[in-house]
Amino acid sequence: MSGVHNSANDVDVDLGRLFSSLAANWFRILVVSLVITGLALVFAWLATPRYMGETRLLIETRESVFTRPDTNNTSDTSPIFDEEGVTSQVEVIGSTDILKRVAQKLNLASLPEFDETADMSMIGRIMVMAGLKSDPNEIPPEERVLKAFREKLTVYRVEKSRVIVIGFSSEDPKLAAEVPNVLADTYLAMQRDAKSQSNADATDWLEPEIADLRTRVKEAESKVAAFRSKSDLLVGQNNSVLATQQLSELSTELARVRANRAAAQANAEGVRAALRSGTSLDTLPEVLSSGLIQRLRERQVQLKADIADLSTTLLDGHPRIRALRSQLADLDGQIRNETEKVLKGLETEAKTSSFRENELVASLNTLKAESARAGEEEVELRALEREAAAQRELLESYLTRYREATSRKERNYLPVDARIFSRAIVPSEPYFPKTVPIVGAAFAASLLIMAIVTLLQELFSGRAMRPAPGARPQPIEQVSMPEPQAEPAPAAQPTEARKPVAPARARPRVERKIAKPSSLGEITVEMAAEKLIAGGASRAIFVSPEGDEAAAAAVMVAREVSDAGLRVLLLDLTSHGAASLPMLERASYPGITDLLALEAQFSEVIHGDLYSDCHVIPLGTVDPELAMRHADRLPIIMNSLTTAYDVVVVECGPADAEGIRRLVSDGTEILVSVIQPDDKAIAETAADLAAGGYDKLTLVSPSGHVPPASPQPDRSAA
Repeated sequence: MSGVHNSANDVDVDLGRLFSSLAANWFRILVVSLVITGLALVFAWLATPRYMGETRLLIETRESVFTRPDTNNTSDTSPIFDEEGVTSQVEVIGSTDILKRVAQKLNLASLPEFDETADMSMIGRIMVMAGLKSDPNEIPPEERVLKAFREKLTVYRVEKSRVIVIGFSSEDPKLAAEVPNVLADTYLAMQRDAKSQSNADATDWLEPEIADLRTRVKEAESKVAAFRSKSDLLVGQNNSVLATQQLSELSTELARVRANRAAAQANAEGVRAALRSGTSLDTLPEVLSSGLIQRLRERQVQLKADIADLSTTLLDGHPRIRALRSQLADLDGQIRNETEKVLKGLETEAKTSSFRENELVASLNTLKAESARAGEEEVELRALEREAAAQRELLESYLTRYREATSRKERNYLPVDARIFSRAIVPSEPYFPKTVPIVGAAFAASLLIMAIVTLLQELFSGRAMRPAPGARPQPIEQVSMPEPQAEPAPAAQPTEARKPVAPARARPRVERKIAKPSSLGEITVEMAAEKLIAGGASRAIFVSPEGDEAAAAAVMVAREVSDAGLRVLLLDLTSHGAASLPMLERASYPGITDLLALEAQFSEVIHGDLYSDCHVIPLGTVDPELAMRHADRLPIIMNSLTTAYDVVVVECGPADAEGIRRLVSDGTEILVSVIQPDDKAIAETAADLAAGGYDKLTLVSPSGHVPPASPQPDRSAA
């Protein structure tokens, strides 16, 4: 295929000759620099010196709690100290009214410095006549003074403070100090006048308002007194209306009477039932509580005891026993009679309670009507009282403010919310021009500019160019480029989210011997790499049942895939970091344990392989047990690495199916490293992985693989 020859590829810049041009033209550079420096010196010498004076104001409240009658209500008197408030004061200081007062007080219009027409240069007059500049005579003198005043005035707020700086530059040092001081005094006087006017306006407004409020308060209180006397609302205990209080007491008494009636009726019914059934009356508390019945019962017990004693010596027909039995029968009749009397008393008590209950219910109904009427009147009364109280509070507030405003007006006490804490003094040295800095800057800048001009002249002239090493001048027609050899493209292409693959550094190619597959079915490192590339796998999980020595297979496969031009990262999850040790200069690098423990970031744990373009994340420096407490972050880390790299190779060491479950996702290949095919651990691991659902295993043997001849110590981390 024919190509186009680019002559730019056959020349190079001779840096030695390029910079030697500075030495060859040193005299011209020095002369031009000295001329420019001399002009700067003349300018600094002839320039009119200017002086700067500064006055500093502090925006703060000058009011105190001792001079404010109402210390609780400070919302109307406290100044605004936020950024917007201080910036507003800066604009007030530079306002036209204040500048006019200062200009009139200092008679600035009579100074040539403030009148452009008094000292116009010849060049300025020519520009005015040519129409290139407006004629200052057409502007009123007052506007010319204000324009010159603003050009020389600087007012700004110190950042993150309430300090305002007033600066003024002038040819006269005394005027440079006098103007900012007079401007600050004028600002304070203007603020004081504004407060005085506001105070007078408040006094004029409060006088008729107070008179009107006094009339309204008097009328409101009169309405309250008249309504209270008309409605006859008497207040009892607990600040409640007397009818409501009586209703509450009557309700309590009614409940007590009803309880007594119910108790009396229940007791009477119990006594009546006992008399009808003929049961023993000793179980009735009302009967036992009677004193007479108690004495009769005692007499009855005594007679029974006497009969029992005489029965031991006398027969039942003996006259004495018969007499005692007759007395005992009389006692039973007396007890029954007394019980009937108790029953009549209980019935009488129940009737009395019922009569009392009816009377209380009637009184209660009457009080309910009175209480309802009193409640309605009380609502209206409270409304009148609230209106009177509101009018009274407003009157007291207005009286307080009126007295405050009147006292301030009489005593002329109106503190301004600003004070001058630093007045301008007459400057002894001008701030412009500074001869030494101007001359030094002119000399350094002229040297630099002349050096750049000299280098550009030498470069564009072609004298600083030389032929490129190994370049031979050939005609364009005879130069051709060889046909590129077609290479098989890998099936797994990087996604759009991944970064483009960086070109690998040139390194000597090493011839490798390819070992054939053994009888057990394991494949070589080269074949495993080709399988990962052709299959489009995004993850390769290596399990090494034979220990750390078998971890070399994962390292070799990662390097092989990296040599094919893909972005590859090896993640070392072995217990002792066996996979990453041959890839790094030392073992103490931050790694996956630091990343899991949130003590490092991705950029700190990804390192470059000494022998290839492969990247590696070592074991790390954090305790693995502490890091595994955050093992739930491992799938997130794997997803991030899979997005950034074409293939992520993970060396797990002697792991089982449950141990690699967090690492497996779509596009994952499971590989088993084999050194001794007859090792029992290989068969056990393969069976465990198959039982865990990973039956498609690939056995990889590192035998026959020739490692690179020399390391590349200049490779940097990712």
